[in-house]
Amino acid sequence: MKKRFAAFTAMVLAGAMFAGCSGGAGKPQQQGAAEQPTAKKEGNGITIAVNANFVTLDPHNAADTLSISGYRTMYQGLLGFDQDMKVVPVLAESYEVSPDAKVYTFKLKENIKFHDGTPFNAEAVKVNLDRVKNKDNNLKMARSFAAVEKTEVVDAKTVKITLSQPYSAMLNKLAMLMIISPQALEKYGKDIGQHPVGTGPFKYKEWVQGDRMTIEKNADYWEKGLPKVDTVTFKPVPENGSRVAMLKTGEADFVYPLPTEQVEQVNGKNGIVVDKTPSTIARYITMNMTKKPFDDVRVRQAINYAINKDAYIKVVKSGFAEKLDSTMSSKTQFYAKQTPYDGNVEKAKALLKEAGLENGFKAEIWGSSDSETVKGMQFVQQQLAAVGITLDVKPMEEGTLSNEINSAKTPQESKVQMWYVSWSPSSADADAATRPLFASEMFPPNGANTAYYKNDKVDELIAKANKLSNADEQKAVYADIQAQIYKDAPWVFLAVDQIVSGKKNYLEGVKVYPDGSINVREAEIKK
Repeated sequence: MKKRFAAFTAMVLAGAMFAGCSGGAGKPQQQGAAEQPTAKKEGNGITIAVNANFVTLDPHNAADTLSISGYRTMYQGLLGFDQDMKVVPVLAESYEVSPDAKVYTFKLKENIKFHDGTPFNAEAVKVNLDRVKNKDNNLKMARSFAAVEKTEVVDAKTVKITLSQPYSAMLNKLAMLMIISPQALEKYGKDIGQHPVGTGPFKYKEWVQGDRMTIEKNADYWEKGLPKVDTVTFKPVPENGSRVAMLKTGEADFVYPLPTEQVEQVNGKNGIVVDKTPSTIARYITMNMTKKPFDDVRVRQAINYAINKDAYIKVVKSGFAEKLDSTMSSKTQFYAKQTPYDGNVEKAKALLKEAGLENGFKAEIWGSSDSETVKGMQFVQQQLAAVGITLDVKPMEEGTLSNEINSAKTPQESKVQMWYVSWSPSSADADAATRPLFASEMFPPNGANTAYYKNDKVDELIAKANKLSNADEQKAVYADIQAQIYKDAPWVFLAVDQIVSGKKNYLEGVKVYPDGSINVREAEIKK
């Protein structure tokens, strides 16, 4: 939601690029389309080059944004998101919420079938929610549905979901819940991540890990006129230059992320169009507060001051970003602006001296192995050297990195010190931008709180916010949460990406949403 734990892995994965563009959220800006003749395309399949590997195609156990992009091509939920990340009905015809905000009743669309021919109905919804709720399955999505007390089949086209207490983000969480064929769940069990069966416009063809994941047209798709392409192949290409080369030659029809430093060189050439979209992707570095010297707030604040955010945006993001001046993007629900830790080397040195670390210290920083992440970590390494901090940069492949993070069952077992990463709330609500990252119950492997941040006041405020139904009251509570966390500085607050993608000018309908997920539902090749 990377978009890496997505949402764990939502973080690592959201390796996109961004900022400083006008227009509404989610409204891509196109450049160069009218400057050149339309490029030529043979066949009716498209290839999308991305910067990382998929982690899983199990929609109930994915956290990285790329995996979310992958499974959303094949799966659908009762609800979903439009291009502005607003909740809209998908498999649900309509829904009602009780006055006490504890009972959600959904009327379902009829005559829809899963890819294996199994009918979509209320029983299928119940099977999926029960699977998520079953503690024995230990699924990442279970955290989002902790408030669900029971799911009842009223009739074939009516399902009722009862909560133990009001939960303000419930509709957004349901928009993240993809419905898997009950027959496929019974057949494949825990291996469903390699055998996806949904109701979406595309169905699974193959996944060669590390090389490609291909989906093909669902000829029996229930929405008339879709899909318009026969196949979509996702190719993981971590190296920036290789992705751009594929776009130039036509080996790839769409590239995300497009390296920001190459926007000017490629835009309007070789039939390439550059799209830019404001995002909800926060880019930051976690500091493990259970490890010395990161247990000292003065050290964490010093590191924030030591890094010049304007220089970071210019050097690493080529200007396609804005400062991360809170715990979340300004495009995220209930965002509250804070006073940024602007680059101030002298202040950083003074804080380190106050903490007894006048001569600095040594540490290591982890991150994925894609080109931009490595560039970002090296920039941070250079910046911290100016205040005496020696940083060892350790890039890893996404799967390895995720395993390293999640293998620690307790804070004491954790080996991570600093993690260069990003996070986007794929469910588009403030809870998703807060609880997984800062609640003490969300230490790995339970969640994405890789700073191992614990503040009792913040825990209480997060719990309070989730029970409120009044938006103004929620906004006030989230403002307090953001202010406290920003002061505690469990992160190095870097930037909010601007999403930059590139495509051939014959391709229409492929969009990158503000959370960094790729939508191919309306993909079309213009002949």
